[in-house]
Amino acid sequence: MAHSEQSSSSSRTVTTISHEVIPSERSQRVRYAIRDIMLVAQEAQAAGKQLLRLNIGDPPAYDFLTPRHVIEATFEAMLAGHNGYAPSSGVEEALRSIRAESERQGIRSIQEVFVSAGVSEAIEVCFAALLNPGDSVLIPSPGYPLYEAALVKLGSEPITYQCDEQDGWQPDLDDIERRVNAQGNSKTRAIVVINPSNPTGAVCRRETLRGILEIASRHGLVVFSDEIYNKLLIDPVEHVPTGSLTDELPIVTFNGLSKTYLAPGFRMGWIVVSGREKDLLHYREAIAKMMRVRLSAHHPAQFSIPAALEGDQGHLKGVLAKLRQRRDLTVSLLNSIPKIKCFSPQAAFYAFPRLDISRPDSEFVMELVRQTGVIVVPGSGFGQAPGTKHFRMVFLPPEEIIQKALRLVGDFMQKWS
Repeated sequence: MAHSEQSSSSSRTVTTISHEVIPSERSQRVRYAIRDIMLVAQEAQAAGKQLLRLNIGDPPAYDFLTPRHVIEATFEAMLAGHNGYAPSSGVEEALRSIRAESERQGIRSIQEVFVSAGVSEAIEVCFAALLNPGDSVLIPSPGYPLYEAALVKLGSEPITYQCDEQDGWQPDLDDIERRVNAQGNSKTRAIVVINPSNPTGAVCRRETLRGILEIASRHGLVVFSDEIYNKLLIDPVEHVPTGSLTDELPIVTFNGLSKTYLAPGFRMGWIVVSGREKDLLHYREAIAKMMRVRLSAHHPAQFSIPAALEGDQGHLKGVLAKLRQRRDLTVSLLNSIPKIKCFSPQAAFYAFPRLDISRPDSEFVMELVRQTGVIVVPGSGFGQAPGTKHFRMVFLPPEEIIQKALRLVGDFMQKWS
């Protein structure tokens, strides 16, 4: 008998048999190195280590302040009564502002715009609207680990293509071509471009993007272009929105407020679907259906989008000045440490130095935090060329923190070697 119940006027008792709850197989495949390393960091902190957090791209966690007018727009929307559910696709004011911003960037043939709960939700929604179990998507290596995790959750196959460290981390077009439909019976449906790159800080050249579009055209692929760092250009390089290079191919552009406008906690992202209308008719409706199922993104925060995109951009000058100074310091210090070599990132706020070590980079990173309290993320969590080892760090902290942390890394490397 599985259970029995006994009733009385004052109590009810239930006798149960214990059954372990077995998690899904897909959950065992999900990894997210950026936050997984915090389990080890918590152990180090409990052992008395002072933590130096170089692991997460969260500007307000350091000394970057969300622009006041972005905050005030959200507050005023709340006072005005925008506290119920929003339209599933987004409030009209936000949608108009995103469309206008995209058009200023040269993206034409815009078929639909959606507001999402950050780019993270945008990725999952757009994948869910496109993919069947077993379909594959090409994702960059190194690249942001959420893409792989989202595909695993959907029962689809993440297929990595290499970015060439010797060519400034540009996507390898020959490798991309080789990977299309190369996974057994899996059909490749899309390719992901992260530009500027997380974790390398590289910016794709125009000719590289054109090459990716030629491959997508030949094979009938959707291109997902993650451009969340597009205004955080530290070097005087050109950022080319992928959607600006074609009016015909299906391009889905992701962006949001988290990085440029220093508001990751607002969870305000967006999706811009561009290309031929007839080719996108059913897909855009599938995305809309997925958006309706989850009701809406945060309602009052959507009014921060036009405030950000159309308002004062003055904060960017100070942000870029800080990032440039901290980037230069980080690269100089990293390259002064024996057995570490770092390409200078052109954008965003990440460095992805290469380690000349024999043991796995995951072991290096875990032992680093245990012995020094310095938290970085293993390169294996982002993907990397076979046989290479890296780690990712942010250069968001003030200079004195970067100096202290990298001095500890240098001392640790001497002992590790």
